[in-house]
Amino acid sequence: MNHQEKLRNIYNLSSSINDIRDIPQQEQDDITTIAENVYNQKAVYTVLITLLVHKTLFPAQDIRYHQENLKGGFSGRTIDTKFITPTLKELGLPSMAESGWLTRSLEQPYPYTLNYQGKISNKKVKLAFLKILDYVEKYPEHSEKILRILLNKVINLQKRNIIQINKINNPDTLSIPSILSVLQEHFLTKYSLSGGSKLSVLAIYSVYQSLICEVKRYENKILKELGSHTASDLTSQSSGDIEIFDENNQLFESVEVKHNKPIDIMMLRLAYDKIAKFNPKRYYILSLNDLKSSDLEEIKNLTQKIREEHGCQVILNGIIPTLKYYLRLIPLENFITNYSYLVANDNELKIEHKQKWKELIEKLN
Repeated sequence: MNHQEKLRNIYNLSSSINDIRDIPQQEQDDITTIAENVYNQKAVYTVLITLLVHKTLFPAQDIRYHQENLKGGFSGRTIDTKFITPTLKELGLPSMAESGWLTRSLEQPYPYTLNYQGKISNKKVKLAFLKILDYVEKYPEHSEKILRILLNKVINLQKRNIIQINKINNPDTLSIPSILSVLQEHFLTKYSLSGGSKLSVLAIYSVYQSLICEVKRYENKILKELGSHTASDLTSQSSGDIEIFDENNQLFESVEVKHNKPIDIMMLRLAYDKIAKFNPKRYYILSLNDLKSSDLEEIKNLTQKIREEHGCQVILNGIIPTLKYYLRLIPLENFITNYSYLVANDNELKIEHKQKWKELIEKLN
């Protein structure tokens, strides 16, 4: 049995953990800490799952020695990249774009002992992570039970993170101004938890879900599934937040969405590198803020250079004006349905983001 098969097997046993009674409360509390921070500390959770799966298969291996260059060590990153992260994606569980070991705080060439110096930002999560590994080294026979408890808590967290958002009672009363008003409120509300920056990405993506079907320009085009908003483009190997491909699987259009940052020359320079690499026909940079006034001349010159060198049209615009334009081209009810579904089911959003949209929908009814 390989790591992928083992993870699937343990996942299938994790819907219930009523048979597990011999894990001390302290260890259960540490597992809860990891599970409750799964979306903010996804790399820690992914690395922990990788190590626990490996421990169930090779009980004699000290899984704290997670790199081959450590004495008696093994390559945790290889196992994660090849088996664990793809399986987490397949199971619909939180996952990294490629590997938890791409995170600098976890890739340090030192064993994950209790005195590990890697700078994991959440100190409570760091301590829980190291204590769990210390525990399974002392009690390797409990590694599968530990993993089952962790997966069970994450599964239940996902269930709690999905809410039912009501449909629009009378779609005929929908108007572009009313939709833009509630979207702005949804985007700009001051939330207590991270994740709100993804809302504008979901709104633009919802527009494209209809454009693909409604607009001639996008006939036979493919809208790529949304990736993690917390992964860098370098890590995810993407050209932007939203990507559209043509029938030959060549990048056709790319959209980079900025939440509360003015569009500046640095953003355009980064886009220039991606355009040179991926060669889209159009590249959008959209923001809730205006273009940085002091950069306007440089932005104009670089935009022209990109057009001349690569034939790519760079479009810099506000998120709200872009939505206002595209909502004229698509059925408004479809947009609301798409956006509500994405908000309700997105694993990176928190309950407060979803609850806010549920409240705002009532304003449209």
